[in-house]
Amino acid sequence: MNRIWKWYLGKSFILKISTGFLLGICIGLIFGPSAEVLKPLGDIFLKLLKMSVVPLILLTIIVSINNSNPKELGRIGGKIFPYYIITTALAVFMGIGIAKLISPGVGLSMPKNSSIEVPEAPSLIDVLLQIIPSNIFESLANGNILSIVFLSIIVGFAINFMRHSNEKQTKEWGNLLLKFMEAGSEVVFRILNGILQYAPIGVLGITASTIGTQGLDTLSALAKYVGASYLGVGIQMVVVFPIILLLFKVPVIKFFVNTREAIVTAFVTSSSLATLPVTIKSALKAGISDRVANFTLPVGATVNMNGSAIHFGVGVVFAADIIGYELSVGAIIAIILTGTLAAIGTAGVPGAGLIGMSIVFTQAGLPIEIVGLTAGVNVITDMVFTTCNVTGDIVGAAVVDKSEEKHTLSLVEEKNIMQTSLSK
Repeated sequence: MNRIWKWYLGKSFILKISTGFLLGICIGLIFGPSAEVLKPLGDIFLKLLKMSVVPLILLTIIVSINNSNPKELGRIGGKIFPYYIITTALAVFMGIGIAKLISPGVGLSMPKNSSIEVPEAPSLIDVLLQIIPSNIFESLANGNILSIVFLSIIVGFAINFMRHSNEKQTKEWGNLLLKFMEAGSEVVFRILNGILQYAPIGVLGITASTIGTQGLDTLSALAKYVGASYLGVGIQMVVVFPIILLLFKVPVIKFFVNTREAIVTAFVTSSSLATLPVTIKSALKAGISDRVANFTLPVGATVNMNGSAIHFGVGVVFAADIIGYELSVGAIIAIILTGTLAAIGTAGVPGAGLIGMSIVFTQAGLPIEIVGLTAGVNVITDMVFTTCNVTGDIVGAAVVDKSEEKHTLSLVEEKNIMQTSLSK
């Protein structure tokens, strides 16, 4: 038994998780709805990953802030947020353009008595106010990611200022707290390594139950919609992201080889947040510094949604085709703006795109009941949208890290020039 376990540990993560995925497809197609009996295996995997998300975000951001000075963090934030906004807006535009060419909704009609319960979308002011928690423990318990990020940042800065205090006692407390946070972060990563050994079994359960219950009928009924979604993500992954990486002189092939574990995990879990532990691990493997990865990736998992933006663009055109509504240039611009904000505000969990879709539909004057037509194939499209979201997060981190390298080199060059001048 010990020999088998060592053999299993020696196999690559990508091989193990791919095997689980392929076996899940075969079991789902062979046993059909009966394969749903394996669903608990997948539920356990998702629960284990989500269990680690809150301590991971809390501890890694605090440690990251204390490994950088405030000026560095401000510089990193000033780079990553424009990247999020620009790439998300381009993704919405691309989704609309591809869907206009394919016309995915032509020939379809609203199903009789169709309806879907979509939670009421909060206003922008409400979203901003919810970032600040009224009860810290409630935010941690409910997994309110934006509040946890906010809490992590202010605690991180508080510890940072304590460590640089002129008072000896305060400085010692700050260093002690940092050591405690670093030890906690190491514990979380060790737990994650154990969870990832279970990943292939969890993936098998998710895939088998999904394929078994959904079948291929839904896919063929909405083939154009799914095709437009996959094409949009494909262009983003194969064209847009590589161009961004090349512009910043990041080796493209090496980048995707090193981040493939995160990409595959995102595909099978359909959750940016559940994938976050693997995303950070892959980013570090790709050579991205921990201070950039630990700061940008938790935030990106919440606010950077390139795949969801494509989803909104394709979905709006799909709905417009169904009701015979011609989108004007002004309407398309409004959709791009709304879609960008909705994608940024959409949580990185499976199915949350339905909420964002309803926001965009309302802005475009389209009936949100049409969201119900897309809900049946969400399980198929969510996989690629999440893959695009996670890849976009790591690309952003790589771009910022590369620019930070240039900044560090320029500081070293300036220092050398000054030393040379003084020696003369």
